[in-house]
Amino acid sequence: MARWQPETTQRLIVAAVDLFTEQGYDATTVAQIAERAGVTKSTFFRHFSDKRELLVAGQETLSRLLAEGIAEAPADASPLQAVAAGLERASSAMGPANRELGPRLRAAIAASTELQERDALKSVGLAAAMTAALVARGVADPTAHLAAELGVLAFKRGYAQWSESDRDDPRGLAHHALSALRDLRAATASLG
Repeated sequence: MARWQPETTQRLIVAAVDLFTEQGYDATTVAQIAERAGVTKSTFFRHFSDKRELLVAGQETLSRLLAEGIAEAPADASPLQAVAAGLERASSAMGPANRELGPRLRAAIAASTELQERDALKSVGLAAAMTAALVARGVADPTAHLAAELGVLAFKRGYAQWSESDRDDPRGLAHHALSALRDLRAATASLG
């Protein structure tokens, strides 16, 4: 059973995002999601507690990868260099399915207040994981919080650029996330 879980989970996510986009979040039922994914309702509930949880699928893994990348950054790395290492590590886990889902997922989130709230909570969780990893490296709390927030923003901006870029573009998510982090770092200099 566990061998097939990632495929089932991915099918459920794709089915839900497609239905959320087609008919709206509120009008979409768990039964419709399960039917579209070709599974039973009970299979749905083995993977997710409710339809809101589809949005944060993979958040624990993403948080762990970001934290591991930060922890494994060179000892002399600045806080933003450590965040960059976290972004690279997390980006390595994102493949073509994540890229294809991006625009549809953003459209579904934009159309639902409930999904916008859940997405905001996801961002808070990612920032908390990066903050904790930076503090564990000895970074002062305010600096760790700021670097982590910039990291979340860079990841989101990079993911949006990557998922909307030409499919023939060989540059991966890491390129876009690191580019966004550089842009944000430059922007902070203009704050005075």
